[in-house]
Amino acid sequence: MKILFIGDVVGSPGRDMVQEYLPKLKEKHRPNITIINGENAASGKGINEKIYKQFLEWGAQVITMGNHTWDKKEIFDFIDDAKYMIRPANFPEGNPGKGMVFININGIEVAVINLQGRTFLPTGDDPFRKADELIKEAKKRTDIIFVDFHGEATSEKQAMGWYVDGRVSAVVGTHTHTQTADERILPEGCAYISDVGMTGPYDGILGVERDAVIKRFLTSMPVRFEITKKGRTQLNGFLVTIENKSGKATNVERILINDDHPFFG
Repeated sequence: MKILFIGDVVGSPGRDMVQEYLPKLKEKHRPNITIINGENAASGKGINEKIYKQFLEWGAQVITMGNHTWDKKEIFDFIDDAKYMIRPANFPEGNPGKGMVFININGIEVAVINLQGRTFLPTGDDPFRKADELIKEAKKRTDIIFVDFHGEATSEKQAMGWYVDGRVSAVVGTHTHTQTADERILPEGCAYISDVGMTGPYDGILGVERDAVIKRFLTSMPVRFEITKKGRTQLNGFLVTIENKSGKATNVERILINDDHPFFG
């Protein structure tokens, strides 16, 4: 089983990169499942139904979310019907949507789980105990379990990787928009990376206009963050190969496409 994960898609520049490069990545790597983190896909914060459906049309099987899940209010109109979109499972009880989905590929089931960290982010329920709960549930159906852990702190992400090693196939970090170079397979077979990175503007700061961010640091005054619409773009991703019977990862690969790291088919 090969799973391709595309990191936080930011605004229209990120969507354009997905539309252009996802077919090329599929042709090159032949993934069985493609997962996209779409929590920044609509103008940099949140997602709408049109974009959700576009991602599926372009070849994704699952859309994961994060701390900007509720930023576009129209999500409340469709999230319960969005069969292939998940939001952090440890959002407090009563939140709409779901935090885990099962995908069947040629008779083999894969569980995809979305969780969110609590360090430097709005406080939700304990992601570690929620992971225990969902892994137990998923194991009744499959040993192939993929986790998008949306978190700010590298330490919390690493802790999650080690905590579930031997019980899940992969833990990929999202949210910080900067790809880390620590991809590995942990001793008990869990593929891991602290942050997959972002898909969108390459010449901004975390996807937004540089001048506004710099002004904020220089003055400590409130500024309006706008997505960088002009300039170069990038796609950050992660590819993991998983043994079907054991659910253990056997190979991992970072994907980085930008002007400094051009794509070669």
